[in-house]
Amino acid sequence: MKKIFLPFFGIAFLVACNGNDSGSSTNTTVTSNEPLAMNYTITNIYPHDTSSFVEGLEWHDGRILESTGDSDYKGKSKLAYVDLKTGKDLQKINLDTKYFGEGTTLLNGKIYQMTYKENKCFVYDAKTFTKLKEFDYEGEGWGMTNNGKQLIMNNGGDKLYFRDPETFKVMSIVSVTDNNGPVAMINEMEWVDGIIYANIYTKDIIIKINPESGKVLARADFSGLKEKYFAETLHTDVLNGIAYDSVGKRFFITGKNWPKMFEVKF
Repeated sequence: MKKIFLPFFGIAFLVACNGNDSGSSTNTTVTSNEPLAMNYTITNIYPHDTSSFVEGLEWHDGRILESTGDSDYKGKSKLAYVDLKTGKDLQKINLDTKYFGEGTTLLNGKIYQMTYKENKCFVYDAKTFTKLKEFDYEGEGWGMTNNGKQLIMNNGGDKLYFRDPETFKVMSIVSVTDNNGPVAMINEMEWVDGIIYANIYTKDIIIKINPESGKVLARADFSGLKEKYFAETLHTDVLNGIAYDSVGKRFFITGKNWPKMFEVKF
């Protein structure tokens, strides 16, 4: 989705005994239906390309896979493998200027990359980035992940669309809700051990979603991260991007045009 310029408000950060940052939500009036506060610890910080308007993030074979958008439609939308330690592209392809790159996921040796309003999902060979096919779909494309069998996408609303990876046909739809009702603006997503972790556009939070019921189980508050680590004069956009290294049991998070990528443990 395109840029929305928003004010950001800082909160206090707790400092762990080992010097790493940690944080959590601090609402003390939790009800049985309210999402739990999800604690986190920042364990490492890496450089990130500030020209990357992040829409999709994955971890694959020791590298970051990143899909980016371009609100000006000037050819900056790309798909790239990125070196974690340097933030530099190792391998990339640029989308045609008529496309705004969106969410991406890897399944069975293929990379799926959606577009924002162009109603296209491109399928590439995960090693060579050779385009294998493309699918058409209705509505916008925002975040994407998979459960090992089906693709899971959203379009900025409160729905998760489970799709057949061979046909892109919608197999089922799940509505995401918390104690206040439907949860809209779901953005970048990551499937981890049967749970979906997701960004919410315009909010500095990450939520955990039960993919069967759609219930939001927990919420991590990353408010103040930008103010703590970024220069005041640096133009950045919202938190967006969650990747998971299943071997190292570590998450990576970043944002649109952010200069840093954070290694996080929840």
